[in-house]
Amino acid sequence: MERRTIGAAALEVGAVGLGCMPMSWAYSGSRQRGAASLRTVHAALDRGVTLLDTADMYGPFTNELLVGRALKGRRAQAFVSTKVGLLVGEQHLVANGRPGYVRRACDASLRRLQTDVIDLYQLHREDPEVPVEETWGAMAELVSAGKVRALGLCAVGARSGRGPGARLHDGTIRKLERVQQVFPVSAVQAELSVWSPEALESLLPWCEARGVGFLAAMPLGSGFLTGTLTPGEGFERDDLRARHPRFTAEMMAANQPIVVGLRRIAARHSAAAPGTEVTPAQVALAWVLSRGRHVVPVPGAKRECWVRENAAAAGLRLTAQDLAEVAALPAALGSWD
Repeated sequence: MERRTIGAAALEVGAVGLGCMPMSWAYSGSRQRGAASLRTVHAALDRGVTLLDTADMYGPFTNELLVGRALKGRRAQAFVSTKVGLLVGEQHLVANGRPGYVRRACDASLRRLQTDVIDLYQLHREDPEVPVEETWGAMAELVSAGKVRALGLCAVGARSGRGPGARLHDGTIRKLERVQQVFPVSAVQAELSVWSPEALESLLPWCEARGVGFLAAMPLGSGFLTGTLTPGEGFERDDLRARHPRFTAEMMAANQPIVVGLRRIAARHSAAAPGTEVTPAQVALAWVLSRGRHVVPVPGAKRECWVRENAAAAGLRLTAQDLAEVAALPAALGSWD
C-alpha cells in the first residue's frame, strides 16, 4: 500500500487507516465480537493498513485493551494513535485537560495498549476550564519522556453556525495556532467525506500549508456512503446513528442521490477492469485520498471483509471526470450536529 507522511517528523503510515472504535463502542453492540475484531486488525496489518486509531474513552477503555491484544507480536507493524482529554460521564461526555490527569491517562493507555510508546497522542477535546496551552504542554512532556512520538488534535466542538449544516473550523485553527507555539502539531483529525466536505474550506488548507497530517474521520459518512444501509431499516438502541438527524428514514431516502452518484462511478471503474468490482465505499475513500498527499482516511470497521475493501481503495485512482461528478453531487440534507 502507498505510504503517506504525518507531520514535520515525517512519520509514515499506510494511506488508509483503521478506526477501531466500532469494534467495541458506539455502533451496533450486538454485532461486536472480540475474536472477530482481532482478526480484523490482523487483516488490516496484513494489507499495509498501519494506522490504528483508538481512544481511552471508547468503551471506555475496552477499545484500547482490544487493540493491545491484537498487537501482541505485531507491534512493529502498527502506528498506534490514541486520545486523551475526554471522559464518559453518567449523563454526558466530560472534558479533562488537567496536566496531572493527562500524565496519568497516558500511563494507563500505555498499559492497556501493552506498548512502550504511543505513536500519535491526540487531544480529544479541549477542557474549557484549562488553558489549552497547559494541556498541550503536559502532552509535550510525554514526548520528551519517550512515552509519545508525536501529538495531534481532534477538531471537536469547533463548528460555527453559518449556513445549514456548516462545519467551519475557525475555532480549531485558532486553537492550533496557540498550541503550535508550545509544541509542533503533527496531525489534525476531523471529519471529511463526500457528504461532509467542510474541512476543505479552511482546516485542510491550514494543514497542507504546514505539512500537518490530516486524519479524515468518518470518511464513509458513518456507513451511509457504502450504499449498504437501507432507509428505514432502523438501528440498535446503542448505535449512535439511531439518534442522529441524518439517519432518519426520511433523510436517508433524501440523500440517496449521493450514493447513486458514487455507485455510478464505481460501476464505470468495474466495467473498465473486468473481474474487478469497485464499490461506492472505495470511490468515497479514493475521493478523500485525492484531497491531498497528507490526507489519511480512517474508516471504522468491525469485519475483515470491510478492511479488505477499504484497503483496496488506496489503489483506486479517480479520473477528472469522476472528480467532476463527485463535485456535482447534491449537498447532503439534514443536520449533522
